[in-house]
Amino acid sequence: MNLRAIWAIYTYEMKRFFRTIFESLLSPVISTTLYFVVFGAAIGGRIEEVEGVSYGAFIVPGLIMLSVMTQAISNASFGIYFPKFIGTIYEHLSAPVSSFEIVTGYVGAAATKSLVIGAVILMTARLFVEIEIMHPSMMVVFLVMICISFALFGFIIGIWSENFQQLQLVPLLVVTPLVFLGGAFYSVSMLPPAWQVVTLFNPVVYLISGFRWAFFGVADVSPGFSLAAVAVFFALCLAAVWVIFRTGYRIKS
Repeated sequence: MNLRAIWAIYTYEMKRFFRTIFESLLSPVISTTLYFVVFGAAIGGRIEEVEGVSYGAFIVPGLIMLSVMTQAISNASFGIYFPKFIGTIYEHLSAPVSSFEIVTGYVGAAATKSLVIGAVILMTARLFVEIEIMHPSMMVVFLVMICISFALFGFIIGIWSENFQQLQLVPLLVVTPLVFLGGAFYSVSMLPPAWQVVTLFNPVVYLISGFRWAFFGVADVSPGFSLAAVAVFFALCLAAVWVIFRTGYRIKS
C-alpha cells in the first residue's frame, strides 16, 4: 500500500478545508443556533418531552446527522469532481497509485471534515441544552461509520456528476428530505400507525434512531438493525466504487 500517496491526497484535501475553516465551522454553528431557536424554543414550548427526553436534547442527534450526512457528501463529491473537471484525475490514474488508495485519500478527508463539523455542532448544542451521552463508544462508532459511508456515497456522486449543479442535486432533493422525514426532529412513535409503517421504509430512520439510542438509550428501531443498516449502506457504496474503477465509468471515458 502506498501510504505516501494516500497521505498526499488526504493532506491536500484537508488544506483546502483549513483555508476556509472559519466559514466551514461558522456555518454549522449558526444553523444549529437557528434550529434551536425555531425547533427548540417554538416547538419545544409545546412539546416538553419525547420518550422521557427534553425536546431540545432530543433533536440534537438529528441535527448532527443532518449536517454530517450533507457535509460528507458535499466534501467528497466536490473533492473528486474538481480533478475530473480540470483533467488532473488522469494524473492519479497514470501514477503508481491504486484505486483503493485514491478512494481512501478522498473519502478519508471528507469523513474527517464531517466528523469535525459534527463535533462542533455537539459542542454548540451543549450551550443550549444539557446532554449526557449514555453510550459514548457506540455514539463514536455510529458517527464514524456514517461519515465514511456518506463520504463514499458523495464520492460516487462526484464521479457521476457532469456539472456543478448535479453535485447538489442528490443532497438537496434526496438526502435532506429523507433526514427531515426520518425522525430527525420527532419520534416515529408520534405518527399515526399507518405513517409509522411508511416511515420505516426510509433508510435514514435506522441511522438516526441508532445514533439517538447512543445518546439517550431510546430508539424507534433496534440498535442492531441500525448498525446493520449502516453496514449494508457502506457495503453497497463500496461495491459501487469498485464497479466504477473496474469499468472506468465517467473516469476514463
